[in-house]
Amino acid sequence: MANPNQEIKYTKLFINNRFVESKSGKTFHTINPATGKLLASISEGDKADVDLAVEAALNAVHRGAPWRVLDASKRGQLLHRLADLFKRDINVLANLETLDTGKPFHSSLRDVNHAIDTLRYYAGYADKIYGRTIPSDGYNLMTYTRKEPVGVVAHILSYDHPLAILTWKWGPALAAGCTVVTKPSSKTPLTALYAASLSHEVGFPEGVINVITGYGQTVGQTIGSHHDIRHVSFTGKTEIGRNIMELAARSNLKKTSLHLGGNSALVILNDADIEGAALIAHRATFTNQGQSASASRRVYVQENVYDQFIKHSVELARKRIVGNPFDKGVRQGPLIDDKLLEHVLEYIETAKRSGAKLEVGGKRAGNNGFFLEPTIFSNVTNDMKIVKDEVFGPIQLVMRFKTLDEIIEKVNRSPYGLAAGVVTAHLDKAMYLTRRFDTGTVWINTWNAFVPQAPYGGFKESGHGRDLGWAAIKQYLETKTVSVQLSTQEIRD
Repeated sequence: MANPNQEIKYTKLFINNRFVESKSGKTFHTINPATGKLLASISEGDKADVDLAVEAALNAVHRGAPWRVLDASKRGQLLHRLADLFKRDINVLANLETLDTGKPFHSSLRDVNHAIDTLRYYAGYADKIYGRTIPSDGYNLMTYTRKEPVGVVAHILSYDHPLAILTWKWGPALAAGCTVVTKPSSKTPLTALYAASLSHEVGFPEGVINVITGYGQTVGQTIGSHHDIRHVSFTGKTEIGRNIMELAARSNLKKTSLHLGGNSALVILNDADIEGAALIAHRATFTNQGQSASASRRVYVQENVYDQFIKHSVELARKRIVGNPFDKGVRQGPLIDDKLLEHVLEYIETAKRSGAKLEVGGKRAGNNGFFLEPTIFSNVTNDMKIVKDEVFGPIQLVMRFKTLDEIIEKVNRSPYGLAAGVVTAHLDKAMYLTRRFDTGTVWINTWNAFVPQAPYGGFKESGHGRDLGWAAIKQYLETKTVSVQLSTQEIRD
């Protein structure tokens, strides 16, 4: 159940199955965005701490180490047990997530349940990773491939869905037999540290899971350039993704999987149930306070139902309850910090000056915390800065279009290509658009339909690689080819 006074037990780095102070002894603050007040002082990791974590992870994955030779089904059992403990402590995890992110408690519960499902999905995959035999009889060879773990992998997480994204990374990496060094966002470290404590309780061997809290300029940079890390999976801003790719190239050519910006578009056709379409768009924009790469800020509505859509959307925004994320009935909490709030407010003023019409919202809500009213702009055009940039906040930008060919061009004009959506009563139109959108995901008559089995990732500047599904596991595996020369002598009785 919801508890705004949830105890915060874990504030130190987690290295080699132990919670330890950072080598420097420095700490940083994590803030409750609903109040602006201090939640906890967290150990601030640095290069020396990353080196220790990587050394522990390297020792745990070397050939002959207990984790490396563990039967694959046992890896799956450990993941299942971790999911069991997530289930046991679901309220603790949800409370910590709400305290740290500001998202409503019911939303945090949903994220924890999704995390449990993700761990169970990858637990089932652990002993189903195998190579193939390759026909080479004509060369008198027996040839086959083996799938082996990449080795030490690093995960750099974002603050929007900290626990869910953590399991998107841990699940496939651990199922593949890798060891992990995880850097949670400095804004939301609490659930990653609690999950680390559960991994120790489960019985993961020393060094398999390590969590280093700290800042991108130190911990993140060290991870990107570290010569003993073989793969980095990053979720966050596109410009940081570019930096990670550069660090990877300049160090040891480590693999990267980058899950970057979104600025996704939702298309409403004139044959849709407009009231239902407005509700889909409302959830697509405002869920998680709009702080999600998958959020749809760009909403394109066919012109003859545009005014009707605006009417329903404004009604929904006005009814949306903003407030204390632990209160029952609240649907929208605060933005993550004061810096982001001021950033989004600046974009709102820029949109007004550009000629966009503010239909509702646009102001700070309350005097405490970092709350922003649900905001809708109409009469928006594709050339406005607020449309071209990814604005992480509860802002819906509603634009007109006439034809399907026109909307294809408008949706694809963005440098991003994470997700798109279509709301229509005609599946043939939806499928026509699906084949033409340059995005990694297309949702039809829904939004944010995430299941662990379905890969998720983007085209273009939304990155490369995938979270979730079998596609995520492949990123943590190397393929080794083995060829055996068979005897050239005929075997006789």
